[in-house]
Amino acid sequence: MKYCSHCGKEIVDEAVVCPGCGCRVDSTASNGVIEEEDKKVFKLIIKIFMIIGCIATGWSLIPLLWTIPMTVHVFKKFERNEPIGVGFKICTLLFVSLVAGIMLLCLDLDKDL
Repeated sequence: MKYCSHCGKEIVDEAVVCPGCGCRVDSTASNGVIEEEDKKVFKLIIKIFMIIGCIATGWSLIPLLWTIPMTVHVFKKFERNEPIGVGFKICTLLFVSLVAGIMLLCLDLDKDL
């Protein structure tokens, strides 16, 4: 048995979330590798949906004035591994792709815990 690092309650070794406080249990090094791989897949899916959003607004030239630069901006931020602001994520949700915006908002959600 091990203990939660947040509330101190005793939890089973296989637990991912503490039943006492609901916080994520500290992961081992192997789980960190899996999480990084998951983030890479997550970022790829975001890129795909942003490209689809640009193509979907292609029939109207004015939305392309902001969808393409926003998509390029996100691609550059991903390459440099830089954080993306919440305001920009919400603008992506509203103007480029609903799915990509929601995924961007969820991408760094675990950092707040």
